[in-house]
Order: sequence, then structure tokens, then C-alpha cells
Amino acid sequence: MSTVEKLKKLACDTIDSHVAELKKLSQDIWENPELAYNEKYAHKRLTDFLEERGFSVEREYVVPTAFRAKPKNGHKKDDGDQKGAKVALLCEYDALPEMGHACGHNLIATVGIAASLGIQAALASQDYDGNGELMVLGTPAEEGGGGKIDLIWGGAFQDVDVAMMAHPSQSNLPKPICLARHKLYITYRGKEAHASGHPWDGVNALDAAVLCYTNISHMRQQIHPTWRVHGVITNGGVKPNIIPAVSEMLYYLRAPTGPELEVLSEKVIGCIEGAAKATGCEVEYKLDPKSYAALMSNNTVASRYAENAENLGIKIETNKDKLTKAGGSTDMGNVSNVVPAIQPKFHIGTAASQHTPEFAVQSRTAEAEEYSLAVAKALAMTGIDFLTSPELVQQAKDDFAAAVKNKKAQSKALTEAMAQK
Repeated sequence: MSTVEKLKKLACDTIDSHVAELKKLSQDIWENPELAYNEKYAHKRLTDFLEERGFSVEREYVVPTAFRAKPKNGHKKDDGDQKGAKVALLCEYDALPEMGHACGHNLIATVGIAASLGIQAALASQDYDGNGELMVLGTPAEEGGGGKIDLIWGGAFQDVDVAMMAHPSQSNLPKPICLARHKLYITYRGKEAHASGHPWDGVNALDAAVLCYTNISHMRQQIHPTWRVHGVITNGGVKPNIIPAVSEMLYYLRAPTGPELEVLSEKVIGCIEGAAKATGCEVEYKLDPKSYAALMSNNTVASRYAENAENLGIKIETNKDKLTKAGGSTDMGNVSNVVPAIQPKFHIGTAASQHTPEFAVQSRTAEAEEYSLAVAKALAMTGIDFLTSPELVQQAKDDFAAAVKNKKAQSKALTEAMAQK
């Protein structure tokens, strides 16, 4: 057995030795769902867990419910060798309003922690002859808040060579498609009036919102099949007998690339402004500054993950329709545009989609936990691949540079094509 194989076995054995407490960790987070930037229970539970197992933890890292942790006793060379690779494992732990962990972030957190325990053991082993580093990042507010963007802005990824996490899903996908996303806030302002006595004195802001919603719904027939637009009316008035003076809406706009997203945004803004003109309302709209980038999975890291997963008996999806189907959006996309990164999706035993009550129920089951711990082993093994091979790290960096260059070229070509239409 090679040294790398020994380290991988040690990582997997270490995860196995913590199964009961890892499952308890997942269940506790599931039973205490918290919304973006308010993940106080999960934050404390995770940071306590890491500290108790030999990690040095910065509990309020960049934002109050984020954290950064590193093993205290890694086995490193101290003979002046060149600095080794730095691998980051990311944990998510926020929940959805009313649905709880319908996206399975309790499992994401557990996968990241379990993989960290495995790599921690490998780094401390006498069989490890390198000087690489592990960093565990707690990343709050993925569900709309963009916690990873906060961490990027705070410099968390400045010296990271490889960043990894894994997301529960219906299939095992090393390189899932996740779309770029804008969050768009819309406010219409009209004039109150008695809805029965003097309706002619009012300017109905709810009518503007309804018309905007209808405009966008009709526009969908003419947009590209890979583009997505969906929204809700968050404020439609106070009482039926008062003509609403204010209405508010929230929309998500998604597309596979940045230039496409900008074209889609222009189309949606036309719908917004048209509704204002038709109803006589004033309108304000603004994009959230923390837009999500499309996920740019690193080929080298993804291929190593897929190989390790298959060696553990995880069946990687081969169905073309599933491989090419676009999912939602994630702030891990922003990370993947800064450093070589992956966010593979993994099967948890259900065909239900994320953000449904059925998926929330499944993310609490023993079956889902078993799948998650297998994926944690695959991530730990992948981390060890990069912590033991400078050549592999360089290959990932070369792939990243090529992907960035290709993305810029595609964006330029698409922008030019759109301008000619």
C-alpha cells in the first residue's frame, strides 16, 4: 500500500470512528433550523465540535456566524521546504423559511466536518511527509444572503489552493450546472384612496405589481430555455378597502453566463417599467450587490473526486439529461471563480427536489446520513491527493487559468453577438 493510500485509509477509518457523533451533529442542526446570518445554534454547535476535537477556531470570522478552523497538531516539515498546498473545506448550515432544512444544509455541514476530521488525522500521521494545510470555513447565509461572498471580500480565499464542499441532491454529479443569479428588488409607489368611496382618487400600486408579474410571465415564452425568472409579491397592501400606495416584489433572475444574465435583466426591467407607466405609479428597482456567479467546477479537482467516490462504491451519474440539467444557484459559484473549486452533488435516497417538504424530511434520515458520510470520505481522499502532490495542485491551477480565459472569451463573444441583435 502506497503512502497516499495509507493516508486515505486513515482518513476513512477516522470518519468511521466518529459516525455516531457526526450523525448526532447533523440531527441537531436539522432540528434547530435557522435563517441566513442568524445561525447561532449551528455556529456554536459546529465550532464547539471542532474545538473539542483539536481544531483552533476563529468563531466570528468576517461575519458573526461564520468561522475559520485549522488543526492544531498537523505533522509538517520544518526544514524550510516550500509552502505546501492549502485545502479549504466549506460548511453550510442555514435553513429555509418555514421549510427548515429542505436544502439539506445540515448534511453539508456534516460532510465538511467529517472530511475535516479525516484530513486532520492524515496531516498528523507520521506517514504524511508534507507541509500542507487544512482550513475549515463555516459559510452562513447561502440561501440568498451570499455568505461566501462576504468571506471572499474579507480575504478568506487569498492563499487557498483548492476549495471543496458537497451538496445533497437526487444524483451523484461531480460537476453540476449551477446558474448565475441576480436578486432584484422592486417597489411601486402610488396613492391611497378609499377603494369603494373614491377609487378614482387613488393610484393602485398593487395593480402595478400584478401587471409586472403578468408582463414577466408572458415574456418567459420568448426567453432562452436555459434562463430562469421567478418572483413573489412581498407586500400587496394593507386592507381591501384601501387602495395600496406601496407594493413590493422580489425576483430571482438566472442564466448560465454573466452576459446572458445582463440581457435577461434588461428584458425584465422593460416589464417593470411598462407596468409603472400603465398604472401611473412610480417605480424603484435595484439589484442585490451580491450576485451569484455560475459554478465553474475545476476539471482536475472534479476528476479526482469522481475517482475517489467511485473507489468507495459511489455510483457517479452517467445519464446525459441529468448531467446537463441546470440546477439552482449558489455562492459557491463565486468561490469557484476565485480559486480552483468543486461542489459535487450527491444522492441522498430521494427523487424529491430541494426546497420541498419531502426533501427536508429525507435530509433527516439515517439513509441520507450514510450517503453523506461516504461523500465526506471522498472529499477527504481528494484533499489528501492535493496535499501530497504539488504537481496535481499545479494542474488544478492551470485548469483554473484556462477556464477563466475561456470564460472571458465566451463572454466577449456573447456580448458582441447580443449587441448585434
